[in-house]
Amino acid sequence: MKTRNFKNNPVDDEQVSGSVENPEVRPAGEEPIESVQDAEPADTPMEEVDETEALKAQLEKEKKEYLFLMAEFDNFRKRTLKEKSEIIRNAGENVLKGLLPIVDDFERGLKATEKAENTADVLEGMRLIYNKLVKYLNANGVKEMDPEDREFDADKHEAISAVPVPDEAQKGKILDTVEKGYMINDKVLRHAKVVVGQ
Repeated sequence: MKTRNFKNNPVDDEQVSGSVENPEVRPAGEEPIESVQDAEPADTPMEEVDETEALKAQLEKEKKEYLFLMAEFDNFRKRTLKEKSEIIRNAGENVLKGLLPIVDDFERGLKATEKAENTADVLEGMRLIYNKLVKYLNANGVKEMDPEDREFDADKHEAISAVPVPDEAQKGKILDTVEKGYMINDKVLRHAKVVVGQ
């Protein structure tokens, strides 16, 4: 009967001992170790090409959207400018249209003065037309500056002359208003031309 010599058989020794060098035999509870050859590559060249194409398509889409938004904004800007110019023009037309009845009154008044013998009637007619014009200006936000305001204010008044005054209290005060000033919605429409004490 032949006996096997286990010592002289290195393969049998490794199988029995459960050496780590043999991947087939490992201690219980350990996970198998993957070799470098078995690992899959992270990105294959085909996947890189697909990703590049997707990025190019997304860039092209966003570029088209950007150009569309730019064109839309340009149209909006042009439309806004046109509407603004029309509003300004129409506002001017409305103001002038409101003045036409007053011009009609002046024409009727001028015809009446040619035949009028009483100057008091002519004066009364002129006052009525003047009051109508002032009322129309007030309705459009145009108001006369306060004539009782005797303090000189460079933002509201334009000094056309300076007159020496004996009284120290009158220096820098408005002595006379040569031309009335007007405000429109709390903004100076026309500066009042005044004479100031010096």
